[in-house]
Amino acid sequence: MNLKEALYQAESIIASQHIADARIEAELLLMHFLGVGKAELYTRLEELISTSEAEGFWYLVQHRCHYEPTAYILKQCQFYGMDFYIDSRALIPRPESELLVETALEFIRQRFPSGVPFSIADVGTGSGAIAIVVALHLTQAEIYATDISSAALEVARINCCKHGVEKQVHLLLGDMLQPLPEPVDIILANLPYVKDSELPQLSPEIRNFEPIIALAGGQEGLEKVRQLLPQAKQKLLPGGLILLEIGQGQGTAVTALVRDYFPTGKIDLIPDLAGIDRVVRVQT
Repeated sequence: MNLKEALYQAESIIASQHIADARIEAELLLMHFLGVGKAELYTRLEELISTSEAEGFWYLVQHRCHYEPTAYILKQCQFYGMDFYIDSRALIPRPESELLVETALEFIRQRFPSGVPFSIADVGTGSGAIAIVVALHLTQAEIYATDISSAALEVARINCCKHGVEKQVHLLLGDMLQPLPEPVDIILANLPYVKDSELPQLSPEIRNFEPIIALAGGQEGLEKVRQLLPQAKQKLLPGGLILLEIGQGQGTAVTALVRDYFPTGKIDLIPDLAGIDRVVRVQT
């Protein structure tokens, strides 16, 4: 069997499990197995591969056919154009969360002139992707990245070291803002917002492999926001900013909750590219 035949066979097997983009999935697994990029893969398709040599590749394909997310198989994902280490201890960063980063960067560049120090809390940091991207774009920021999961923080620590920001991003174990040593200028929060009733409806990749603690948002999907806001009232400096990522259809309810704690704050809903309200921006 040559690599082209292995690729086509893997594509067929993956597609038989009703997994979308089977060709791309097969390419990613074969590139990972060979340790090459796409361009090199396609120059080597006529190379022969023995049955014993291919065992490792079919092992990867089998895992994908059992619906293990490709990012967990590869131990790698992309966020904001950057590579991150990832495994099942932390939620896989989503493209939707890039809007949270973009909104934060826009506000900060307007509010804080270059070189002026400021502080940020990234609540529920998981893999650390959001905190790390912000740190790399804003070197004057002091960032506290909190998570209730010590396992997730180990993934974040790997990524902080990978990107050289371990002295700028302080990883803190604890519930939301409670571990902060001092109030901050900006709070970023991508909290669990899936309704408990919707958890069984998630794809098998999500419900069977990603940490449930990073997904479950209670009966209405708002439980974690309710827990965060009273803490934010105490931990946000005057004139500060809160950015919350939310689920589809939660904008009105979250706005009402925020208004209870920040009645004079300026609250905006920011839509994603699909027109879905994705980020709540609160300027106090």
